[in-house]
Amino acid sequence: MTKAPVAPPDVLNGWAGFSGPLGDDPYGLYADVREEAPVRPVVLADGRPAWIVTGYAEGRQALLDPRLVKSIPRALAARPEIVAPGFAHPLFGRHMLASDGEDHARLRRLLGGTFSTARMAAIRPRVQALVDGLLDELERLPEGEPVDLVSNFTLPLPITVIFELLGVPIDDRGRLRAWFETIFTDPVAPADGPGGRAAADAMYAYLGDLIASKRSAPSDDLLSAMAASVDDDCLDEEELLSTAWLLIVAGHDTTVNLLGNGLVALFRHPDQLARLRADLSLVPQAVEEFLRYDGPVQHTTFRMTSEPVTIGGVDIPAHEQVLVVTAAANRDPGHFGEPDRLDIARSDNHHIAFGHGIHFCLGAPLARLEGDIAFTSLLSRFPGLRPAVALDHIHWTYRIVLRGLVALPVWLR
Repeated sequence: MTKAPVAPPDVLNGWAGFSGPLGDDPYGLYADVREEAPVRPVVLADGRPAWIVTGYAEGRQALLDPRLVKSIPRALAARPEIVAPGFAHPLFGRHMLASDGEDHARLRRLLGGTFSTARMAAIRPRVQALVDGLLDELERLPEGEPVDLVSNFTLPLPITVIFELLGVPIDDRGRLRAWFETIFTDPVAPADGPGGRAAADAMYAYLGDLIASKRSAPSDDLLSAMAASVDDDCLDEEELLSTAWLLIVAGHDTTVNLLGNGLVALFRHPDQLARLRADLSLVPQAVEEFLRYDGPVQHTTFRMTSEPVTIGGVDIPAHEQVLVVTAAANRDPGHFGEPDRLDIARSDNHHIAFGHGIHFCLGAPLARLEGDIAFTSLLSRFPGLRPAVALDHIHWTYRIVLRGLVALPVWLR
């Protein structure tokens, strides 16, 4: 077996804390790291050690290996220093992405029907109506001024969809979003600072009160169904609150980034934008290519080796954190032809933007549905859509595992 480089280059110190030019375009660094060593140790931005996996084959291997466990309590018991302090908060550590084995399977089964094909077909008209309403509002904005598509379209659409699915009252959605933003202000880990902890405590208390109200007066929404699962002993109260948090985060911020990153990718490839405008039947394929080319998630969430593991010929000791950098793996030339070229009709596009194996993203059908409707409707309504600033003046922010636009100024017409 081969050994990974002992000392990572300085540029990797602070991995997962990208900002500035590196955050705007990390793919050159990804390529260099992947070529030198697709499995290697790094030092994260908060000083914690970890291993990163940047190759496609190696990434799939890691995601399928049951010896890479996700339980935060288990990791804290084995080696607490590799877990970001904020993740010890009960809001973050009891959902399916922080569980293994039967606990994970049980939590996943509870939500399986929420994102089924039948359920997506049922909510499609509502998502289309929300998109049409947002586009109507865009049309009413004064002409002659650029419009920020993040604040006016890519953010309000998915956050409204997930809050409606969950049954969050309209009047409460603003403060939930504010707490969410405060928790994620630190790009390293949620709730590490005092403001983040206070926001996590407030959200935890709010969700507890909301679920109690759903239990006493249930309605046709996901939180009411989940509250009934507690009553049926399918999950406990902490699992319920943590799962509600996961659905809020995964149900909106990822799709915000999918839409924004996809639009910038089209702006940077005008030939592909023209091709898509000419044939909107390609939108589902284009969404898959956006996910591969510049997906919303840069790397997977926490995993720890439960015993020594060999990935891609590299030995990783027990009780080490491992991050699969899916954004790097999805541009691995060993698997994708011309990986740095956007091709909206790319065939056999087996990206791992939604993960792989038993932790494959449960909400992938919802993200695909929103992407399909949003891109089709936006390009149909505004065929002259174009950036209002030079593309090198568009910037990204990096939060935990997510990379998305700060803003996207455009001309609609």
